[in-house]
Amino acid sequence: MQQYLLDSSKDTSVEDFQRRDEIISILKSRFSTYGYKQVRTTAFEYYDLYSTITGTINKDEMIKVVDSSGKVLVLRPDVTIPITRMVATGKRQVPDQSRLFYVQDVFRQTYEQIDRKETTQAGIECFGANTPETDAEILALAIHTLKDLGFDSFKLEVGHAGFFRELVNELNLSSGKTEQLQALIQSKNLAEMESLLAGLPVKKELADAVYEIPMLYGDPDNVLGKADNLAVNETMKQTLTNLREVYKVLEAYGVEDYVVFDLGLINNMNYYTGVIFQGFVASLGKPVLMGGRYDRLAEEFGASIPAIGFACEVDSLLQAITPQTEPETGTEIVIYYDNAKQKYALTAAGSLRTAGYPVITSSLENTEDCKAAFDYQVYFKDGKNLLVNGDTENEFTNEEELLSLIEEGMKNT
Repeated sequence: MQQYLLDSSKDTSVEDFQRRDEIISILKSRFSTYGYKQVRTTAFEYYDLYSTITGTINKDEMIKVVDSSGKVLVLRPDVTIPITRMVATGKRQVPDQSRLFYVQDVFRQTYEQIDRKETTQAGIECFGANTPETDAEILALAIHTLKDLGFDSFKLEVGHAGFFRELVNELNLSSGKTEQLQALIQSKNLAEMESLLAGLPVKKELADAVYEIPMLYGDPDNVLGKADNLAVNETMKQTLTNLREVYKVLEAYGVEDYVVFDLGLINNMNYYTGVIFQGFVASLGKPVLMGGRYDRLAEEFGASIPAIGFACEVDSLLQAITPQTEPETGTEIVIYYDNAKQKYALTAAGSLRTAGYPVITSSLENTEDCKAAFDYQVYFKDGKNLLVNGDTENEFTNEEELLSLIEEGMKNT
């Protein structure tokens, strides 16, 4: 029986859940300030929705079920695709920007996390405009979001899917060689790259350009200056022009110190069509935020709608934030009472809860001493009412006075 149990040691603690809830509140608040509206998608989708769109979800990672009619369904492995379908089928053209955000669980089974099949993603999707200003605003929102979460040291790595794609097209490689080369660039394995390129029937200038890709990382002006020398066709030159325009707008936002360029960032090359990016924080060795432009996805649903977005892994954010901060639990109150004053105590508890305070009530006959766990202890006993806060004790006659004393104590902390 034991082998069928998932690893319960990875369950979220009460403290982690409080932090997680705070993170989600911060994300939702920040997304809203940029004009995004929250949406939801269904937990179950038809398998064909994901299996027919290439360059997105690994089919082996999807969790499949069969419904009563025999149709194969999957637990939602991604949110962007169903939201794009919703927008595309709702209207064929989007003249103005449609700004949507979500906070939803996604379900995947991977070898890296065999016991963790469910994670929470929070993300935004912006439909209807393909301009440097839109790209820069999305990047600025990503930076603003990480700042809101309290990260002091983080970087947003920005690349472009089109730069490497155009270079690969010039090489005219097989799909297998392209995937091999892509993997080596992502791992920045220069030695293996040199060996692979030496064995390919390509021009030296093209091989040299590809070899430089992993080193196009760092200060945006320096990266773009080096990349100018590697652009072998007009499309690659236009890509660099686009990145320069995006960076100019980022400077106007005043967020350029958080940005580095990485033209070796080529994840999901067949899915993304333009700017791509990922956010790293100092306390975690994997990205906590990933996104990019995907202008062709809506075509899968019969529409032509440019789009860009990003998603945060809430569990990764929690992992990164936990060493830095303690959860803000708010002011907690416990009310003790003897049986003769039960009605007064419970009425006072109701008033404090209405005012927004978390309150626990307990009969003096059944309670244990737990003063250290609460900011305030309230006693209804022995003919008097008493509020205790640390070493300070105050008597009160009614619930209005009790609330006033607590509010005054809050001002002085």
